[in-house]
Amino acid sequence: MSTTSVEGSGHQHPIDAAAVAQARGAVPSADETARLAGLLSVMADPLRLRIVFALDETEELCVGDLALALDVSEDAAGYALRLLRAAGLVATRKEGRVVYNRLAPDFPEPLLHYCLRELIKITASDR
Repeated sequence: MSTTSVEGSGHQHPIDAAAVAQARGAVPSADETARLAGLLSVMADPLRLRIVFALDETEELCVGDLALALDVSEDAAGYALRLLRAAGLVATRKEGRVVYNRLAPDFPEPLLHYCLRELIKITASDR
C-alpha cells in the first residue's frame, strides 16, 4: 500500500494503489452505467415488470389479452409495452391486425429467472 497522497486529489490518507487500479479497471465506464441506469429505470415500474413476467410465462400476448391477464386497461398496457419495446426488451409480431408481444430474443434470462425473482423474495414483508 502506498503511503503517499495523490497530488491534487484531495486524498490525505494512505492509498492502496493496487486496489484503486483493480477497481478502476473493473468498473464499467460512465457511459455504460448511464445506459444501464436508463434500462433499469424502464424496468422500475410495477406494471412494466408484471408485463415482463407475463410474457415470460406465455410466449406472446396481444395488448388486450395482456390487459386482461394483468387487470389493467389496454391503454396502460399499451403505453407500458411501448416503453419496453423502445428499450429493446419486447419484440412484436403482427398477424393481420393483431400485434403480438413477446420478450426480445436477446432478453437476459438470468435477469428474469434469478435476479428479479430473488429481489422479490428479498423485498417480501415477512422477512
